[in-house]
Amino acid sequence: MSRLRSIRTIRIAERPNLIWVQLETEEGLVGLGESFRGAQAVEAVIHEAVAPWLLGRDSRRIAEVSRQLTTPYVGFGAAGAEIRAASAVDIALWDLMGQRLGIPVHEALGGAARDAIRSYNTCAGYDYNSRGSRRDIGAGDAVAGPYDDQVAFMRDAGALAESLLAEGFTAMKIWPFDVHATASGGQTITLEALKAGLEPFRKIRAAVGDRIEVMAELHSLWSAPAAARICQALEEYGVFWAEDPIGKMNDFEALADLRRRTRTPICGSETLGGATSFRQMLQADAADIVMLDLAWCGGLTEGRKIAALAEAHAKPIAPHDCTGPVTLMAGLHLAIHAPTAIFQEVVRATLATWYRELVTELPVIRAGMAQAPTAPGLGTALLPDVVRRPDAVVRESRL
Repeated sequence: MSRLRSIRTIRIAERPNLIWVQLETEEGLVGLGESFRGAQAVEAVIHEAVAPWLLGRDSRRIAEVSRQLTTPYVGFGAAGAEIRAASAVDIALWDLMGQRLGIPVHEALGGAARDAIRSYNTCAGYDYNSRGSRRDIGAGDAVAGPYDDQVAFMRDAGALAESLLAEGFTAMKIWPFDVHATASGGQTITLEALKAGLEPFRKIRAAVGDRIEVMAELHSLWSAPAAARICQALEEYGVFWAEDPIGKMNDFEALADLRRRTRTPICGSETLGGATSFRQMLQADAADIVMLDLAWCGGLTEGRKIAALAEAHAKPIAPHDCTGPVTLMAGLHLAIHAPTAIFQEVVRATLATWYRELVTELPVIRAGMAQAPTAPGLGTALLPDVVRRPDAVVRESRL
């Protein structure tokens, strides 16, 4: 038996949205999980609700733990703090499983479907979301470094595309419409704003033609009519997908209606929690590509179910990463395992900078392809100095 004897949470003031969970077993193994947004609420759920039930249980019984922690009661129907806490615990349990067996998580899930997966660069810059708020991308923003892609796509998206191609990336994601949503609360978009939002896509095609795929991120900022206007206008540029186009991505009827009104493929949604929501989206024929975030949907246990549902509906999946390094590693394992996975999202700015300050290993990307991890478990761990940082908040519950 491999009983759990402690649960530790770690968060740091510098990245207030992030929280890590370490599960330690009586045999001395430590599994690592992660979630993002509302870190203090997730911490409270873990120590006040999860720990009293989980400590002392067999860490090998992942399915039992997942079912208990995602029980459909108040707060458990979406990606709230309860599900984010369950996600972090579940990821850590799979890390333990791989370590115990001496195999990577993708092998523990059932084996690899591929040796590497195509990655795309989300042009988010260095600190997108991680310091507690989204960054303004207005014309006055100063460039923070060579990979400040969030500023670059607003200023010279063509040059940015050339830079990415030079590094081996063949796909990129941008969101130039976001700055125009506040004027009407996302209810409408003027022709002037529409043309301004389209300009980066025009520059990319003018600079590199069809040598790079481009995804449009809409961040759930728009009403269905405004989203339809944007998606229809994007058809000219052959975007690979429009992601999270409407304000309520669990309004599958509205999403399906939008999908019927445009030739632009619809991607959704990192905002959904649990396999049931994804089943409903797929049954409504509301999306072309399934985007999931393992730190928000219930972890790898739910993620594997979502991937199977997508495969049964002949839809590809693309794990999300714009949050933290552990979620990225977990997503990569799922993308290596799931037969219909087509992309693993990465942010080259974070891969080159602060992700490296937190964990021992990150995905290896060669010629735009994220390589399958080979080490046991997730293949990464928190660096020891993280818990010793002066801004670290560490809390532990023990058996």
